[in-house]
Amino acid sequence: MAPTTLLGQASTTTPPGRAALLDGHPVHFSEILGQLPGTMYIERCAVNTPANIMKAKKAVKKAFQYQLDNVGFSLIEILSQCPTNWKMSPVEACRWVNEVMAKEYPLGIIKDSKR
Repeated sequence: MAPTTLLGQASTTTPPGRAALLDGHPVHFSEILGQLPGTMYIERCAVNTPANIMKAKKAVKKAFQYQLDNVGFSLIEILSQCPTNWKMSPVEACRWVNEVMAKEYPLGIIKDSKR
């Protein structure tokens, strides 16, 4: 189980699925970090479609540029599929990222202080 494993989602260490009372809730790192002073650019992307891969590449490039310009801390959170551990086909896993995971962890810019 990862900090971002969804409630009810099974994992190797939580075969019956993540339970809030036992395992805690998923952690929304980007939203937490976006509230802190000193964070300048936080974006959540996915790599489950060609269009999302292109957006993720642009976000990573922008984050590196902010770092090079000494603007402040940047973080790019990337939602990616894991068909093996999710016991899904690669196509199903890519669809699951859009239909389930992105509802809990919406894609987009969380914070951009330079805008």
